[in-house]
Amino acid sequence: MLNIIWPIFIIISYLYAIFVGNVSNINNSIFESCKSAVDLSITFLGTMCLWTGIMNIAKTTTLISKLANALKPIMKILFPDISVEEEAYGEISMNMVANILGLGNAATPLGLKAMKTMQKKNPKKDTLTNSMAMFIIINTASIQIIPTTVIAIRTSLGSNNPTAIILPVWIATMGAAVVGVTTAKLLMKKQ
Repeated sequence: MLNIIWPIFIIISYLYAIFVGNVSNINNSIFESCKSAVDLSITFLGTMCLWTGIMNIAKTTTLISKLANALKPIMKILFPDISVEEEAYGEISMNMVANILGLGNAATPLGLKAMKTMQKKNPKKDTLTNSMAMFIIINTASIQIIPTTVIAIRTSLGSNNPTAIILPVWIATMGAAVVGVTTAKLLMKKQ
């Protein structure tokens, strides 16, 4: 759908610019946007390399397993129907650790893998299980200690204090998680 909507917006904007005589402004904007996109991509590349490297170092040490163990009490409350021995449990833990560390791009493949694993055990393939729904809520809230993506964007745009976003992110993500989890727990059907 978006591949239809965006070209329509672009065509309408360009026709309007021709009509009012602002074609040069559109051309300048196109080239400035391209430059900004490349600058932002390079900033993200550096940030992703840094945090992916840190995540790989953490995997080779015991840090990831310690963080996953620290999540066990929360995992038991959020996902009571998934046991510690199950493959999905480890995948969900890794996804949550990646999100907490602000590694959204690293968390995405882990989240997809966890959902695929949970779907294998789902008796009703066209309906989400309670654990799958809760996992989506947790990922949507995306609790982060270090919001690396937002900090990278703010840095690339020349912010004087790119880390000033940390406290508001903590408040927003914690609030979203509490509201989402509470609502889900209230609405979930007992299996």
